[in-house]
Amino acid sequence: MTDKFLDRAYGLETAEDASQFYNDWASTYDAEIAENGYATPGRCARALFAKWPEPDIPVLDFGCGTGLSGLALKLAGFKVIDGIDPSPEMLAQAKAKSVYRTLSLLDVTDETPIPKGAYRAIAAIGVIGTGAAPVSTLDILMKALDRGSHLVFSYNDHALADPIYEGALNGWLDCGAARLLSKDYGPHLPGQGLKSNVYVLQKT
Repeated sequence: MTDKFLDRAYGLETAEDASQFYNDWASTYDAEIAENGYATPGRCARALFAKWPEPDIPVLDFGCGTGLSGLALKLAGFKVIDGIDPSPEMLAQAKAKSVYRTLSLLDVTDETPIPKGAYRAIAAIGVIGTGAAPVSTLDILMKALDRGSHLVFSYNDHALADPIYEGALNGWLDCGAARLLSKDYGPHLPGQGLKSNVYVLQKT
């Protein structure tokens, strides 16, 4: 099963390729990810709640996929979770989990897909990286937040191997536009031997 999907996930080159790939993968995604021990959603959700323990604030699960990240956010303590994803088939799987207040289809060509200030907390769990959302996604998410709001996101080992990804993060930190509240390197997909950094940022 991993040969069919997971091993190909990091080689996608275009948004169109990714859209078709994740639509095709949707029905077996949870099982394949679970057998590889997908740990990043739980790590991200717990890290965000540790820094922003407000159960009733709306949280946007950006790139929610089949809803594994939404489940993790709920288990961490958040009660109001909205999801957005570019894959209709993934959204159908997420809807079946009944953890989201709303689910929306993401237009990947929209440079401002999130109304500014609509959320005090955004999660982009396993979203930005090689074969997934481009590094420019970090800027889109940060620009959607008001001052004092929080973003939790992750970079896996593939993203960490390319300096452009941490470079985008440092662009926000070095100029003082954001503050790094936590950074933790730990398991991502143990079955694949992959780890990830989990970051919690506060916009300043």
